Amino acid sequence: MQEEFGRNLTYGLQNMLGRAIVTGEYADRPFPSEADIIKAHGISRSVTREAIKMLTAKGLLSARPKQGTFVRPQEAWNLFDPDVLQWLFECKMSLDLLRQFNELRLGVEPEAAALAAKRATPAQHDAIDEGLRWMVDAQRGRYDMLKADIAFHVAVLRASNNAFFVQFRDMVATALHVSIRLTNHVAGGTANIAEHAAVRDAIVAGDAALARTSMQDLIHSALVLMERANEPEPT
Repeated sequence: MQEEFGRNLTYGLQNMLGRAIVTGEYADRPFPSEADIIKAHGISRSVTREAIKMLTAKGLLSARPKQGTFVRPQEAWNLFDPDVLQWLFECKMSLDLLRQFNELRLGVEPEAAALAAKRATPAQHDAIDEGLRWMVDAQRGRYDMLKADIAFHVAVLRASNNAFFVQFRDMVATALHVSIRLTNHVAGGTANIAEHAAVRDAIVAGDAALARTSMQDLIHSALVLMERANEPEPT
């Protein structure tokens, strides 16, 4: 059954088990033993152990003497890990989780934008501007809106020139894959170019306060669209 995992058996097994964990497949039954996993999927002991080790590092699994490997409670999971976040969004598609993520963005991206206004290099200005141009092209059908929107936000994080904010890029990109699809769908398949342009303009102008509030406005708009998505369909 190795073919089900693709070319990289370790990551394939990790993804399969990770998705099973976050969907609650092992909520009411024990996590399988190493021997059971090997037998069920026809893979080697080394592949199995490495996949379990990776899931343990993400906070999903733990082990105790005489108890074996078991699933840890969700509050122990590393939600900053892009794989864990992706599995949660893919499998649960929780609007509450998306809302919480965007509340986290409010604590990170506006400050990153303010720092970018103070520190961004000309090349980083160009990267932010390129993301915005891609968004405009996407509205004209010449580019992918999801990729463009993510490129814009990641460029702002990088332009902060703060190593800790830059570390959020993979997590932001992963979660935006879901939240942008949702908010753009509610907005009729478009993104708010004007709000993104306001962020870009403030950063280029070196106005930290305006960059901060412009990014806050942008994320608040996403939260409003999520609330609209959660409203019941009219009867």
